[in-house]
Amino acid sequence: MLQISERGKLMPASPIRKLVPFAEEAKRKGIKVYHLNIGQPDIETPETALNAIKNIHLKVIEYSHSAGIESYRKKLSEYYKSINIDIDYQNIIVTTGGSEAIIFAMMTCLDRDDEIIIPEPFYTNYNGFAMIAGIKIVPVLSSIDNDFALPPIEEFEKLITKKTKAIMICNPNNPTGYLYSESELLHLRDIIKKHNLYLFSDEVYREFCYDGHLHFSAMRLTNVEQQVILLDSVSKRYSECGVRIGALITKNKEILSTVLKYAQARLSPPTFGQIAAEASLDTPKEYFDNVYKEYIERRNFLVDELNKIPGVYSPLPKGAFYTIARLPIDNCDVFCQWLLEKFEYKKQTVMMAPASGFYATPNMGNNEVRIAYVLNIQDLKNAIEVLKEALKVYPGRLGD
Repeated sequence: MLQISERGKLMPASPIRKLVPFAEEAKRKGIKVYHLNIGQPDIETPETALNAIKNIHLKVIEYSHSAGIESYRKKLSEYYKSINIDIDYQNIIVTTGGSEAIIFAMMTCLDRDDEIIIPEPFYTNYNGFAMIAGIKIVPVLSSIDNDFALPPIEEFEKLITKKTKAIMICNPNNPTGYLYSESELLHLRDIIKKHNLYLFSDEVYREFCYDGHLHFSAMRLTNVEQQVILLDSVSKRYSECGVRIGALITKNKEILSTVLKYAQARLSPPTFGQIAAEASLDTPKEYFDNVYKEYIERRNFLVDELNKIPGVYSPLPKGAFYTIARLPIDNCDVFCQWLLEKFEYKKQTVMMAPASGFYATPNMGNNEVRIAYVLNIQDLKNAIEVLKEALKVYPGRLGD
């Protein structure tokens, strides 16, 4: 009998999406499900992007250059320069979403069984990307007790071996909402310089920094320019998750030429997506001002209400649109499934992502959930009410 590959068997299911069948069943029963489990904003996509798609007059939808449409890369280069990231368009390879950029970076810079150190909790799909690339993620633990700040240098250095080739961060962070400071980035620079490592910096949430905190890009680090790879996407910035356009950016020409070979093997990124992404670069500042105000309001409401619930703690995120909340529960996977399968309040329930799936260390995050504040305030109010009532009757509730 034919067998599935060992690689396929080991490929992890997404903790963000694995509960979807239970949510669908709840909806079939007439229960309203508030989706706080996934970073799919309800913010409208900029009109500039939508109009560009509506007004396409192409007679043939051709392959683009494997590195991406040149006019888009040139315009993207100007965008980066406007935020103090000085790169040429030839330093950019357009990818099919940020996911492909990460996979290309891993497969270009690391050999099979090499190791990459990532602060945990981390975006769960990094596990899947590492599995595809045949590499090992080595987690360095950050803690909700200090709001998920970057672990000290000595904690990184304890984990560095002959197989260590890179460190990876997400800044601002998914799933924690933590924003790494310039000082923390300088610490990372010291580590990669001392140990001759790559630094992968996932900066998809760059535009979402709050309370006057400024984003400091890894591309601005000096004396390590050949070691830094920036990974980016339009998905969150312009609320274009379905466009599937990302980018890999580096000043290292050998990396670029190697990544291009992978890009050529998959032919080209989506043409319509690139057209939308290029047009999105003309989005007026007013759009981002309104989005910023909306997310601040949602964040402040959600975190304030969470921390009012007995036994619950949520840090105040400095960026992105997620928070990790610690709940008085025995098992987050069981609790999140129970919410969908066995609980409803006023014909409503809540879907959250179990935080255990964002850790590589076994048994970590068992009493934590990731919440995406991507719904409007009224929906968030209803979701919080449901969560409060659920925690009152959940069989696995722990003492406060």
